[in-house]
Amino acid sequence: MTKTRIDATVARVKGEGRPALVTFVTAGDPDYETSLKILKSLPGAGADIIEFGMPFSDPMAEGPPIQAATLRALHGGQTMVKTLEMVRAFRAENDETPIVLMGYYNPIYIYGVERFLVDAKAAGVDGLIVVDLPPEEDEELCLPAIKAGISFIRLATPTTDDKRLPAVLANTSGFVYYVSILGITGTAAPDASRVKVAVERIKRHTDLPVMVGFGVKTGEQAKTLGKDADGVVVGSALVNAVRDSLDDEGKATDATVGAVIALVGELAEGVRAAR
Repeated sequence: MTKTRIDATVARVKGEGRPALVTFVTAGDPDYETSLKILKSLPGAGADIIEFGMPFSDPMAEGPPIQAATLRALHGGQTMVKTLEMVRAFRAENDETPIVLMGYYNPIYIYGVERFLVDAKAAGVDGLIVVDLPPEEDEELCLPAIKAGISFIRLATPTTDDKRLPAVLANTSGFVYYVSILGITGTAAPDASRVKVAVERIKRHTDLPVMVGFGVKTGEQAKTLGKDADGVVVGSALVNAVRDSLDDEGKATDATVGAVIALVGELAEGVRAAR
């Protein structure tokens, strides 16, 4: 693949002597317009890379916060078509910040793989994280995505041993997402000493940057993990910020966008103070 926005961003933050801040929000949560405002505001608040969740009715790796965000989005009428529309709207104003679509294979399969890759590339998508497609299924989506010029980012976990790791890394591009805890998202805090050992081990197998996520909620945690990782991923805390800002009927309020942006700002301060 030729140089991508992800490559350029990783090189830029490395040149600044710090880790990247990778933020996750769910497309369409709590509604299309509010979600688009959040998406457009993330870079200015300090997000270096954006993971944009593709809503799916059965997000099996997610904890209650992201499950709830997904349901809010689906109940609000979010679709894959609308998610790609949002990326296009973002790209009309920002051609630098990478966007990685994250989720599950079912919505992509239903949309049609070939059609999805054409539309995603045209919209300005830079990468994919599809958590339920193992390396043994690379011909389904991973290899076609790479051919289309879209990075396919793989997850490594605490149970991914040295025997399994080469298969996980074989067709990975963009970065490696290290899941710092066992279990679902948003349920526990990562152990920095264990993360350090894991990042070092992964780096013995690849030159790709390693981003660490699952369980990061505060700027201080981002600072601690950022000492060893190339980037820190935050998701559940941000969707909780959305949830906590909603009114009694689950609708967005004047505080919703600001609540997310304030937390991103705190996290950005953390990664910038990591080294």
